[in-house]
Amino acid sequence: MFTGIVEEVGVVKEAGDHRLMVGAATVMSDLAVSDSIAVNGACLTVVGTAASAFILELSEETIARTNLGLLKPGELVNLERALAANGRMGGHIVQGHVDSVGTVLKLDGPPEGCVLTVGVPDPLARYIVEKGFIAVEGISLTVADLRDSEFSVAVIPYTLAQTNLRSHRPGNAVNLEVDILAKYVERLLPGR
Repeated sequence: MFTGIVEEVGVVKEAGDHRLMVGAATVMSDLAVSDSIAVNGACLTVVGTAASAFILELSEETIARTNLGLLKPGELVNLERALAANGRMGGHIVQGHVDSVGTVLKLDGPPEGCVLTVGVPDPLARYIVEKGFIAVEGISLTVADLRDSEFSVAVIPYTLAQTNLRSHRPGNAVNLEVDILAKYVERLLPGR
């Protein structure tokens, strides 16, 4: 389980053949083989470590459901280690189970903050509510506005500077994870 509070922005060192090598510093302090780590919000297993980097394997499901198969060396990725039992819950419950990929439509605003607008696939839109949680690239954010198949979130300067959102442009693919409670409620309601 994760919180959606990005610990560090890593750099893709190698990508391809269902593997990623990510350069990092902060998360490397106690990262070991078999640990879980969220990369752009997707929970993955560390399969190896190297000097200031770790190695991940990507399943077909991960490649199909996330933007990780599109990554190239030099690109920035958001990193968060799994939440420790005694850790703070600063964001919201993020499972690291990316639901789908959205598309950046706009990232605009004044220097003191910006608004990110994301296009969302229709099947996922029903789980998004105004003022509800959403994880974009693994970042815990609050939905500020919702229209049909797109939503907007306000991004403060700190979040923009401390995440890979600073490198995103319109047309870029972003990983999305909706609040798990909405999916459970939908699953339980037909039985009533």
